Amino acid sequence: MLTELRPKALEILRSQKSIEEKQQELCSFLQAKVDHYDWVGFYFKNGDKEELKLGPYAGEPTDHTIIPFGKGICGQVAVSNQNFVVPDVAAQDNYIACSITVKAEIVVPLFVNGENVGQIDIDSNTPDPFTQEDERFLEFINSEVAKLIELKY
Repeated sequence: MLTELRPKALEILRSQKSIEEKQQELCSFLQAKVDHYDWVGFYFKNGDKEELKLGPYAGEPTDHTIIPFGKGICGQVAVSNQNFVVPDVAAQDNYIACSITVKAEIVVPLFVNGENVGQIDIDSNTPDPFTQEDERFLEFINSEVAKLIELKY
């Protein structure tokens, strides 16, 4: 099912809009089209600081606009450089709760020229919804977003 979304995602990312507008539109598109994507957002490394800063997102507003490296799922991915799938957020010791309705989370790092510059973060109100298909799809999304970031620098 997710592979069917790739052409539209590419169309969004190849539009003439700014990179931030493309990311915002992509977040809104993914949240609308994937039933178990209740919150979709990007976090990016905040300059030279050891923290992430919230970028474009779709879903309920969050207080977590800055996340220190190592803290929460996103902060752990910033350090590990690995995908992190959390089937049950209640079972995670180092979890930052954004909403009491969130049951699961997936975070996939975004690499530009081999450097982890950010990540896509998906929260789900459905217990254990994420599969390898989600991981591969989000890796594809991030590889396409990385191409835009590379062009910017």
